[in-house]
Amino acid sequence: MSTQADHGHELIPRPQQTPDALRAALAVVDPARLGEMQATKDEAFAKAVEWESLSPVRSWVLIWARDIEIARRPELSARHARAKGNLEHGNPAIAQEALGELSAVLDEAMKAVRG
Repeated sequence: MSTQADHGHELIPRPQQTPDALRAALAVVDPARLGEMQATKDEAFAKAVEWESLSPVRSWVLIWARDIEIARRPELSARHARAKGNLEHGNPAIAQEALGELSAVLDEAMKAVRG
């Protein structure tokens, strides 16, 4: 499986890393996950208050920026879906390859959003 950077078509521009911009982007590329996004945002903000730290909010922003990066790039999204689909494959070699590919996709997306 390829780990080359995807420089092809993007559904939307990369959003700014703010809650509103990320929510607007998710509404376009994967609106079915908006409820999940809100729930995890609520959890992150509650932890931030409890811990007296912004680190849970920063983590939330990075996780959603990464997931939106995958969803906005069709080739990366296809690689992600194929890898996830093969994680439980009956052939251990295929499952192991899928795990490596999933890790590569997540790493590529995270590097892209971290700049």
